[in-house]
Amino acid sequence: MGEQQHVKFPQEVIDEYASLGVDLPALFSAGHLGNRMGVQILEASAERVVGTMPVEGNTQPYGLLHGGASAVLAETLGSIGSMLHGGVSRIAVGVDLNCTHHRGVRSGLVTGVATPVHRGRSTATYEIVITDEQDKRVCSARLTCMLREVGAKDAGNLPDAGRVDGSGA
Repeated sequence: MGEQQHVKFPQEVIDEYASLGVDLPALFSAGHLGNRMGVQILEASAERVVGTMPVEGNTQPYGLLHGGASAVLAETLGSIGSMLHGGVSRIAVGVDLNCTHHRGVRSGLVTGVATPVHRGRSTATYEIVITDEQDKRVCSARLTCMLREVGAKDAGNLPDAGRVDGSGA
């Protein structure tokens, strides 16, 4: 789960981050929680984010995929889309997550696809559809993120990894 991922980013997004000294593909991950849950990001742009998550290890006591695990996958994918929409000068912060669970899953991988519903200056909303290996809908989710300008207080919370110059600043 800690191995380097090969996420497909649009070249203009890679170039935008590179202009700030950030190697986006090296920096990118599903975050600590997403990594612990086995989330893998396969494709990422402001228009579409695709990721998978194993059911095994993410179940509730009845052996079904935990609804909270689906919520983690949905929020991860929607946040990534929002972050890419906001660009390098903004931080995406989730403010509303709604999940409707349609069916149980006991094994295999689930796949989430996040697509924008609204992309504005101060908020971004994504619909996330999670399906099982038979392409049956498991969960429908909607995430709204607030987009706020990066401030001086954020510098200590931004990841150091991926900086071309290694400074983390």
